[in-house]
Amino acid sequence: MLHRRAGPHRAAAAVGELGVTEDRIYLDHGLTGTNRARPRLDQALAALREGDTLVVPKLDRLARSVPDARDIGDGLAARGIKLALGGQIYDPTDPMGKMFFNILATFAEFEVDLLRMRTREGMAVARAKGRLKGRRPKLSTKQQTELRRMHGTGDYTITDLAELFNISRPTVYRTLAAVETVAAQRSRR
Repeated sequence: MLHRRAGPHRAAAAVGELGVTEDRIYLDHGLTGTNRARPRLDQALAALREGDTLVVPKLDRLARSVPDARDIGDGLAARGIKLALGGQIYDPTDPMGKMFFNILATFAEFEVDLLRMRTREGMAVARAKGRLKGRRPKLSTKQQTELRRMHGTGDYTITDLAELFNISRPTVYRTLAAVETVAAQRSRR
């Protein structure tokens, strides 16, 4: 079983209600729906044997696109493994079962596409209002100024500065490079 977006407790409860024991529940944490490489799904699929049933509360927890769903469904059918969606067994050999599965996959993909569209729209509105500015810098403006001053003295190495400011060496380099970029832009004006 795989359940992505809900928390682990809700996911385990949802599959537990469908009769799956706790030791047979596979959850992928922190992965987006766009990524087909999901280690726990791969483990779940590898653990299945002919005659087993893969239990999934909803199809959108297993696949986020119609081709992905078809690929997983066909792979299970070829290995003699049943797929239970929300308690109902999907039979890939039955024309009605196949049609029903494809319709569910289409709606799951549609739902994901709507979510992506709404997210992009929300981000655009926030950006227009000046509320979405990207990731905050690790160092405040004062800290950046002090880091540059200390580097300018020549008494501190990049590693020393990284340790003193509790940041990574690449962050030190980026901070120093940002000053050079701003200075170069000012000199062109």
